[in-house]
Amino acid sequence: MAIHTYTVAINPAFLQEIKDDDRDLRRLLTHTLGALEPVRMERVSLRSVVDLLARLRDQLAMHFTLEEAFGYFDDPMEAAPRLLERAEVLRSEHAPLFLDICQLVERAEELMDGRATVQHLKRLAADFRSFYARFQKHEESENALILEAFDDDIGVGD
Repeated sequence: MAIHTYTVAINPAFLQEIKDDDRDLRRLLTHTLGALEPVRMERVSLRSVVDLLARLRDQLAMHFTLEEAFGYFDDPMEAAPRLLERAEVLRSEHAPLFLDICQLVERAEELMDGRATVQHLKRLAADFRSFYARFQKHEESENALILEAFDDDIGVGD
């Protein structure tokens, strides 16, 4: 009886790019969340909010591209095919999350016409916090899936 084993090869340059992307994304998310805190809404520049959201949109595009284009999910799924459905669900969340951040950028840009009230900014901030919570849940689920696939691959569940 043949025993098939799978390993996940990690390119050091790719791993560094993933780490850099993750660090930059976390920093940008934290900065944007801080800028949109309710206590800061009256002092924050709308231009800076638009810039932060646009940078976040671009960083998320890079983040999702790295995960999808370089097989962030695919290789571990060969080692743990039972996790494939969860991986596909998580991958399918990328487009709606990206669309959400794009819509937040568009709404912020529309507020630049000079008619933005504090209420408009508070609504935008609340919608960003909702997006942030969904994105955090998504990332936690991805990390759990990857760890589970890795644990299966090296057999730590014994």
